[in-house]
Amino acid sequence: MKERHLGRSGLLVSRLGLGTMTWGEDTEPDEAAAQLVAFAEAGGTLVDTADVYCDGRSEQILGHLLRELVDRDRLVVATKAAIRPDGRYDGSRRHLLRALDASLDRLDLEHVDLWQLHVYDPATPLEETLSALDEAVASGRTRYAGVSNFAGWQIAKAAAWQKAWPGRAPIVSAQLEYSLLRRDIEREVVPAVLDAGAGLLPWSPLGRGVLTGKYRTGIPAGSRAAGDQYGDFVRPYLDEECGRIVESVVTAAEGLGVSPLSVALAWVRDRPGVAAPIVGARTAAQLSAALESEDLTLPGEIRAALDDVSDMSPPPP
Repeated sequence: MKERHLGRSGLLVSRLGLGTMTWGEDTEPDEAAAQLVAFAEAGGTLVDTADVYCDGRSEQILGHLLRELVDRDRLVVATKAAIRPDGRYDGSRRHLLRALDASLDRLDLEHVDLWQLHVYDPATPLEETLSALDEAVASGRTRYAGVSNFAGWQIAKAAAWQKAWPGRAPIVSAQLEYSLLRRDIEREVVPAVLDAGAGLLPWSPLGRGVLTGKYRTGIPAGSRAAGDQYGDFVRPYLDEECGRIVESVVTAAEGLGVSPLSVALAWVRDRPGVAAPIVGARTAAQLSAALESEDLTLPGEIRAALDDVSDMSPPPP
């Protein structure tokens, strides 16, 4: 798998990341092991988790697998903090540094490669929140710092603050939802990320699974949309407009002789500013299908057609 620099930093990451949000819940440890081995064997390096994923079990499983199956030094391990177990946002220095120490304990690591603010906490002064990133880098508990789910102005403010004084940890990444079904970040977030010199890490690059085409004729039993936990998460992308985009992806895939999944991933992977889409597969088979996208580069005319059909921007004033 090819690698890219994460923004303007020196950190190289595989241009597809492995997400672990379901590890410990929908994805059992044996299945997680199969995913991690397949990902590493394909040349993948970026593995993304968070302290709240499955109440910390995701980090625990990843830590065990790093000890038993895969050389930790081959991987770029990323995690996040700023959400309490009860769902409240907490960007205080106290909470963040305690959360990082707890993550390192669960992962059984002395440091992570990328530590990200999971959300923006409006109740805490941003300079206090960012001071936790500085402390984490200065102490060696993380090598790089990033943000997740920040608005464009929040990214710009954070990046500018970190650049204002020597020795502060620069913002090298921003993780946002981005796919053919979710392009609104192109208006303000992507320009802010590019201006900050950060790398974009899209989550849910397959439109919450809808761009695979599996919901074209209904909601399959056993799918995320059929369940109580993720049903409300998927259903907003099952409307007529999204369906039209999915059909265009399927048509492109048929013409290229590849899967709709590969087309959707290749599209977002090669958008401006993108370092690596984060793919969260429930099974090793699903991950294997995603890894096939590595060899696909979309022809210009197909990319232009997908750009056109998925353009949801409002008309100019």
